[in-house]
Amino acid sequence: MTTTLPSPAVLGARAFAALAGINRFSDEPGKLTRLYLSPSHRQAAEYVKGAMEVAGLTAFIDAAGSVQGRREGASPGLPAVLIGSHIDTVRDGGRFDGNLGVVAGILAAQAIRDAGITLPFALEVIAFGDEETVRFPTSLSTSSALIGHYDHAWLESRDADGVSLRDALVAFGGDPAGIAALARKPGSVKAYLEVHIEQGPVLEVENEAVGIVTAINAQSRAAVRVSGEAGHAGTVPMKLRKDALTAAAEMALALEEIAGAHDQAVGTVGVFRPDPGATNVVPGAVDFTIDYRAPQGETVASMERQIQQRFGEIAQRRGVGLSITPYSRDDATPMAAELQEALAAGIARTGSNLSARRLSSGAGHDAMAMARLCPSAMLFVRCEKGISHSPLENMTELDAGIAIRVLIETILELARREG
Repeated sequence: MTTTLPSPAVLGARAFAALAGINRFSDEPGKLTRLYLSPSHRQAAEYVKGAMEVAGLTAFIDAAGSVQGRREGASPGLPAVLIGSHIDTVRDGGRFDGNLGVVAGILAAQAIRDAGITLPFALEVIAFGDEETVRFPTSLSTSSALIGHYDHAWLESRDADGVSLRDALVAFGGDPAGIAALARKPGSVKAYLEVHIEQGPVLEVENEAVGIVTAINAQSRAAVRVSGEAGHAGTVPMKLRKDALTAAAEMALALEEIAGAHDQAVGTVGVFRPDPGATNVVPGAVDFTIDYRAPQGETVASMERQIQQRFGEIAQRRGVGLSITPYSRDDATPMAAELQEALAAGIARTGSNLSARRLSSGAGHDAMAMARLCPSAMLFVRCEKGISHSPLENMTELDAGIAIRVLIETILELARREG
C-alpha cells in the first residue's frame, strides 16, 4: 500500500528520537566521546545495524568497523546510490556531527520503503567508523577502505595508551585481513550523498535551513615532537635552558601567524603534551599536532613550506631538536555539479521558502574520500551559532526534518533521471 512521504516535522521528530538512541553510547560518563573501535563504538554500531534492519535494509558491520545497509532496487545487483556519514566523535563532542547524516540516510530509506517506491538503483546507507581521526593517526580510514585506498600502515599505528589499531580492530570484532575486500568495484556506486551540520555560522546568519556544498577545503595534519633537555625548575638558569615547551609554544604561535597571513586559511594546535609534565621540571620534550587548511591546495603547500622553515628556525635558536611527521593530507575536493543540481531540485520540491544556497566546507568529511570513487555531494544543515565539536552543538528538529525530506526528494530526483 502506497503512502505519502512524511512531513519535515515528522521526520525531524523521528531523527531526534534516533539520535537520542545512538548517543546513549559514550566512552565517558556525562560526555559524548565515542572513539573509533571503542566499546561505545561497538554498541552504537549494533544500534545502527538494528535501525537499518527496521528500515528494510540488509545490514552488517564490516571488517573495518563501519555499518553497511542495502535495499535492492528494481532488480538485484544494481549499482547503488550510497548515503553516508560517521558515528565516531571527538572527545566531549556534539550530538549531531556525523550522527545526523547516518540517521538521515536510514530515515530516508525507511520513508521510501514505506511509500512503496521501487528505485531503479540499489539504495545503501553506511555509518563510517573513523572520520574524526582522534584515536589513531589515520585519514578517513573507513571510507578509504571502501574506495580501495586503505593504507595498511595504519594498522600498526598506536593510540595514546599504546594500543595498535590492528589489536583494537580485532578486539572490536573486525578483521584486518578482510579490509582489502571492502573496496567497491568501479561502477558499483552511482553516487554518494552526505547530510551534515554546517559546523559554521553562514546558514544561520542568512536564515537558511540547508545549503549545498560546492567543495571541501584542502587540509594537512602532522605530528610534531620537540626534544629539549629536562632539568630542575629551581636550579637551571634561564639562559642555559633547552625548554621544549616554550619552544613548542613559540611554534604554535608561528602557526597562528602563518595561517593568518593567508586568505581563508586556518591553523590549529589541537593536542599539546609536555613530558614529563611535572610542576618542578623543565619540560624535556613536547608532542603536539598541527592542522592547517585552506580552499586551495597551493595555499596549504605554501603553508607547509613556511611551517618547516619557521619551526626549524625556532628549534635552532632555542637549541632543541625537531621532528615533523605528516600523517594526513587531503587535496581540495569539488563536489559533483550534477549532484549539486539534484540537491537543488530536492530543495525546491521540499519547500518554496527554501533556497539552494551554495557554500564551501572548511571541515573534512568522508565525501572527500568517496569523491575518488564516484560522483559525490553534500547537504549542509543549519546549526546554532555554527558551534560544533562541542557539547553546545545544537540544531532544531524542523531543520533536521527539512534536510531529510530534501535527501528523500533528491533520491527521487535521481530516480527520475534514470527513467
